[in-house]
Amino acid sequence: MTQLKLVSHALCPYVQRAAITLTEKQVSFERIVVDLGNKPEWFRALSPLGKVPLLVVDDAVLFESAAICDYLDETIAPRLHPADPIRRAQHRAWIEFASSLLNDIWGFYIASDAAGLERKTADIATKFQRLEDELANREGPYFSGADFSLVDAAFGPVFRYFDVFEQYIDPGFFDGKPNLQAWRRVLAARTSIREAVSPDYPKLLDIFLRNRGSYLSSLMKAAA
Repeated sequence: MTQLKLVSHALCPYVQRAAITLTEKQVSFERIVVDLGNKPEWFRALSPLGKVPLLVVDDAVLFESAAICDYLDETIAPRLHPADPIRRAQHRAWIEFASSLLNDIWGFYIASDAAGLERKTADIATKFQRLEDELANREGPYFSGADFSLVDAAFGPVFRYFDVFEQYIDPGFFDGKPNLQAWRRVLAARTSIREAVSPDYPKLLDIFLRNRGSYLSSLMKAAA
C-alpha cells in the first residue's frame, strides 16, 4: 500500500486543504508537524520553497497545496473536482480566489495601523460580496450544489480565521450575505474541515495573532 505523509504546520491554511482532501478520500496518512521558525534540515532538504504542505508519497515528494490536492483527486476516489473540463477549470480558478482571500487576511492581521486594517477590511468585503453573488446562483449547501468539492476544501480554512477575529472585532464581513453565512456554517460543521486542525487551533491562532505586533494585536489586547 502507498504510504502518505503530510508535512504540516499547526496554523497553515494550505496544509488544511490537503488534510481535508485526504480525509474526504478516506485514506490513512501520517501527519508530521514542523516548526517553520526552526526548520529541521530534513525539511529543508525536502521542500524546494521551504514551505508546507509537503505530501510524501512513498519516496516521492509533492509540494504546493494545489498540486497535492489535484494529485489526490486524480488518484483516489471519490473525485472532488467536476468531470466537465470547463467546470473543473472554473473550480480551480475559485480555489485561486480563495488563495487571494488568504493573502488579504494576512494583510488584515499584519496591518500596522487603523488605515491599513481598514484597507484590508474593504478588500475582504469586496471579495465576500463577489462570493455572495456567485452563491446566489447555486442550489445546495456546497459551492457546486449538493456535492462537496475542492473549492469547499479551500474555503473551509478561510472562514476559520473569522471565528477568532470575531471574538475581538466586528467588521461586518458576513452582514447581509445569507448565502455566504449558510455556506460558512455548513463547512464549519463538516467532519473533514473540523478535523483538519488540532483541538487547540483557536488558542494557537489567538496567541499567534496577539504576538504579531500589529494593529489587530493591539485591539485584541485592549479587548482582553
